[in-house]
Amino acid sequence: MIVMRLRQVSLLAFTMVLSFLLYFQMFQRTLGTFPTRFAGLLAVIGALFLVLWGLLLEFQPYASQSILPCVLMLTTIGTAMVARIDAEMDTDVAYRQLIWTCVALVCTALLVVFLRDYRILRRFSYVSMVVGLALLLSPMLPVIGKEIGGARIWIGFGSHTLQPGEFAKLFLAFFFAAYLFDHRDQLAVGGRKVLGMRLPRVKDLGPIIVIWFASMGVLIMQHDLGTSLLYFAMYVSMLYVATGRKSWMAIGFVAFVAGSAAAARLFAHVGYRVQAWLHPFDAQVYNQYPGGSSQLVKGLFGMASGGILGTGIGQGHPSITPLANSDFIYSSIGEELGLTGLLAVLVLYVVIITSGFITAMKIKDGFGKLLAAGLVFTMAFQVFTVVGGITLVIPLTGLTMPYMAAGGSSLIANYLLAGLLIVISNAANRPAVDTDSDTFEYEALAVLRERELSQRSSHRHAAGEARA
Repeated sequence: MIVMRLRQVSLLAFTMVLSFLLYFQMFQRTLGTFPTRFAGLLAVIGALFLVLWGLLLEFQPYASQSILPCVLMLTTIGTAMVARIDAEMDTDVAYRQLIWTCVALVCTALLVVFLRDYRILRRFSYVSMVVGLALLLSPMLPVIGKEIGGARIWIGFGSHTLQPGEFAKLFLAFFFAAYLFDHRDQLAVGGRKVLGMRLPRVKDLGPIIVIWFASMGVLIMQHDLGTSLLYFAMYVSMLYVATGRKSWMAIGFVAFVAGSAAAARLFAHVGYRVQAWLHPFDAQVYNQYPGGSSQLVKGLFGMASGGILGTGIGQGHPSITPLANSDFIYSSIGEELGLTGLLAVLVLYVVIITSGFITAMKIKDGFGKLLAAGLVFTMAFQVFTVVGGITLVIPLTGLTMPYMAAGGSSLIANYLLAGLLIVISNAANRPAVDTDSDTFEYEALAVLRERELSQRSSHRHAAGEARA
């Protein structure tokens, strides 16, 4: 056990050293000095990561130890790139992002300490549904709802904004996992067989139709293609895990394609993104406003200029691309860290996603299996859509890279997502109790005696009240 703990803390310490070197090199090349306020805040973040690791050892001793270092490294790369763009554009986004990182670490630490058993979330399935829908629809309120960049997905208080949809995905994941766990037997029953595939019964199609209409509602009311696709994909993936039937995936894919095709024809902003994807280098499409492909093409040329090893941190021009510190931070990394840096980032995501899927396969509790699979698929889908959109594999969706893109809402929500995966992995990796040991038999007998004594006491109390 001591050797394993030393290996774990060595991995975390190595990640911290790499993080310091990345910040040091970036600041030396952009500012010529290491700003004092950044040094103090980075020291606080390092201390919070060590505290979080210590809390994991105390309260989640069997949890996966590979998730936390990967999250730290992704956060470091993202905030360092945001700070590098700040130096070129004379903005101050990175410092706020580091403050949000502190808040995210505190929230994750509280989650690790107080959520000792994730199964308690199943008791609040419909409460989670109500909270999730309320968060999802809150940007439509007339006073606090804000429309930024053509999408109404923000709520604002003065100069501060929050994206509640990032937190809604967690609550809806709780509800989906509980609902599918309770109804998995009915949903697994097949109907007619078509083209070698047994389709579900017509009466069981209700839930997926409701989710499809809800996703289209988000697209219509909030003009947010990425979020609507994310929720629908999360539900369909959890439905497949719950039932094991490929027909649900086929129906979900058909509904996904039909909804996307209809959205491209009915909504101008979606049609612009599809047009920019199909003809990015066409002069007319490039100069079109709104909905031109100039942002996408600039991001592509930025990555192309990075080559294999990149221009070097602080030596490129990522700010030429609009939204380089948020929606297009992946192309900014490609310019200064090259293809090697991009692949390293993807490897870090793969480690987190693989750890999540291993947890989902190992956990014996059905609710935990669905919740872990849903959460990790949500992250995988989000990474795929962002990378695919920037590299012309699919149209842009407006989603952001977890842990890396500027934005406090996304950062805190994804840290809580990682915290939930860590808590579930603790239950998955916990060694099974030896039911043949004398200790287990003694403890079981002690529990039975206590229960018998409490029942006798309650009967006596009831009898005394009856006589009185």
